[in-house]
Amino acid sequence: QAQLVESGGGSVQAGGSLRLSCVASGYGTSQNCMAWFRQAPGKEREGVASTDNFGTTIYAGSVKGRFTISKDDAKKTLYLQMNSLQPTDTAMYYCARGWGVTCTALTPAQFGYWGQGTQVTVSS
Repeated sequence: QAQLVESGGGSVQAGGSLRLSCVASGYGTSQNCMAWFRQAPGKEREGVASTDNFGTTIYAGSVKGRFTISKDDAKKTLYLQMNSLQPTDTAMYYCARGWGVTCTALTPAQFGYWGQGTQVTVSS
């Protein structure tokens, strides 16, 4: 059974860094578009970054230049390196696997499998 399990969240001060991991059991990370989303209290879930096996990466404008998405297909693990964290990055972060092989749009409707999330809290 396919399962996505995130880890690596925590509390940091502004300017700090965190690295999130998502282990994708079952189907792994090599067959579909993989992505990170986040959701802050009272806000809609928003796409952060996505990647696929064709070299397509998509970043939200708010994280471009600060966050890096990557994956290790042999380990079935998706990563999100987050640098220069700001209080506005505070949210629950979710790993997701897309319906398709390629990444086309960073919107929740494009993704059918979700992890339970890992909390990231950035203090000023």
